[in-house]
Amino acid sequence: MITRCLQRFFIGSLLAAALAAAAAELQTGGVPHLIFRDVDGQEHSTSNGHVTIITVVTRQNEAKAKAVADRVPDRCLGNPKYRYVTLVNFQRKIPGPLQGLTKAIIRKRLTAEANRLRPKYTAKHITHDPRQDIFVVADFDGAGVTKLGLSPDSDGLGVFLFNGQGKLIARWSEVPPEDALAKAVSAAD
Repeated sequence: MITRCLQRFFIGSLLAAALAAAAAELQTGGVPHLIFRDVDGQEHSTSNGHVTIITVVTRQNEAKAKAVADRVPDRCLGNPKYRYVTLVNFQRKIPGPLQGLTKAIIRKRLTAEANRLRPKYTAKHITHDPRQDIFVVADFDGAGVTKLGLSPDSDGLGVFLFNGQGKLIARWSEVPPEDALAKAVSAAD
């Protein structure tokens, strides 16, 4: 019986170490295959042909997601080649029964954001609904941030830029400097 317990402990320890190492290995130049599901139920892969920017925020620093989005080059607006995904790290603080309500509130806010973007789309002669281009992942259990090598308990910001093949081109732990995101997007093209 003690041997079986030791075996389980050993296997569990190896699995935990392997998962931690996999998360920690997310380095610039690496090609992790990451998939996230947004609040609308759509899956987003970092290696599906889109240049993908993922910004990780918490409720306390969610305004920084807009600051990052404001630095995305205008040519990306409404362009199906690019994806901007906000991943909200709820730090495992939202209980299961409230998660559906939280997603509904996020969807309502996304509709409001789409209405704010509509004049920009019209000015650029983009005919589709801006709501189709706004993606938010609600990370209730920490699985999303862990994939990105961050701690579910972290209250920090993370910005990740992947090219269409899933190669991590750049990452920041704060809002990128004024022209850094635009240069990284050009490198990802």
